[in-house]
Amino acid sequence: MNTIKRSILVVLVFASFACNIAFFGDAESDQPDAVPVSVEPTGGDQIDAETVVPTLQQPVPTAAPLDQSTSFDKFALWTNGTQLRGADIWQAVVDPEIDGLEFKGPGPVGPPFTQSDFDALAARGANYVNISYPGLYTVEPPYEVMPEVVEYLDNLLSMIAQADMFAVISFRTGPGRCEYTFNRDEVGTWFSEDDLIETVWEDPAAQDGWVEMWRYAADRYRDHPVVVGYDLMVEPNADEVYFMVWEPEEFYPEYAGTVYDWNQFYPRISEAIREVDPSTPILIGAAGYSAVHWLPYLEPTGDDRTVYMVHDYAPGQYTHQWPGDEPWNSYPGEFDLDWDGEPDAFDRDWLEESLTPVDDFIGQYGVPVGVNEYGPVRWVPGAAEYTAALIDLFEQRGMNHAIWLWDPDWPAYTGNVNAHDLRFGPDPDNTAAVDNDLLDVLSANWSRNTIRPSDVIE
Repeated sequence: MNTIKRSILVVLVFASFACNIAFFGDAESDQPDAVPVSVEPTGGDQIDAETVVPTLQQPVPTAAPLDQSTSFDKFALWTNGTQLRGADIWQAVVDPEIDGLEFKGPGPVGPPFTQSDFDALAARGANYVNISYPGLYTVEPPYEVMPEVVEYLDNLLSMIAQADMFAVISFRTGPGRCEYTFNRDEVGTWFSEDDLIETVWEDPAAQDGWVEMWRYAADRYRDHPVVVGYDLMVEPNADEVYFMVWEPEEFYPEYAGTVYDWNQFYPRISEAIREVDPSTPILIGAAGYSAVHWLPYLEPTGDDRTVYMVHDYAPGQYTHQWPGDEPWNSYPGEFDLDWDGEPDAFDRDWLEESLTPVDDFIGQYGVPVGVNEYGPVRWVPGAAEYTAALIDLFEQRGMNHAIWLWDPDWPAYTGNVNAHDLRFGPDPDNTAAVDNDLLDVLSANWSRNTIRPSDVIE
């Protein structure tokens, strides 16, 4: 196993591809009348954390999707060099029994965003929001539309449009797949076996449900002027769910073409979308949580308006380091990247080599590739320098990119879950917005954006 793959494996083993691993604050808060909560986005150690009811205005999901014709080609945003630079937001259905009604807000989806959250992102220069969002159909059968979740997405899109940014809709969950799949190694701690639903990888009816969910979504949002992509599934993961296999070379000889194979699943979703929406770009990441080294095994559908996506958190020995595990590895620096007990150089050359699968995929198929998740936890040494180097390498390849994560101003949540909160700087204990080098690097890059919805929508 080469150095790149072995370092990527760390992300898989220790973080469960935890692109959004969280860091929790002090669980012993003495605030009165607090409600214990115990949920987070992907990965991380889960603990209870007492929270206080915040006094922020909550969004009211009442807006309808805009029905406005556009004269510009949305696919051109993905093919003519880097044109979309921005950030991800994370959203999940609120489960009052686990979340309470404070941690992620009162629901139906949270944590709550307001217009000021998106305005602040746009003011930094970003023109792109990747909405990592719960699917619009129920997780359990009968697979039905959740109207309140649809309405909430409508409202998010309206706020993003008001902030003059583009959006991609990315579904985390749906028929046979729940949010807890991203925290599956913690089953039995803060959620039960019954809560962990991952039947999509063995149930053809659930896969049919995803097809119908995307047909519904595409029919609803095909004319929305700021929606410039549909990302079919956030981090497909049958390889871990059923087999604990981390390498595509091990998975595909055994399971190619079976119900577990994402490659046989997503073409049907793509076809269903094209039946109702012939033009909005479709985004597809590989199995293996869309890690870069799984990209060569992704099979293009033949649709000429599809973009192929990666999530880039390599190497895990650097991007996911935690308080208490000091001394931390730094960028640039030297540390063991291939598990042979000897230090290796971790620098721009290593990062460039890690993107070889992207270069090969583009060269072989002549298709665009983007990255809609990347980024280290905020306190690792050299985070700004690492991010600047990685962005430069993305843009040399013409890749649009969104960093994980832009959080809302919702202290009940961000006071506890903030490992990737770009506003909080390098101090793990800080939970307030501060000037910091990482955000300065991003703002400088985002300021290169030259196109916004207001420039192209009539």
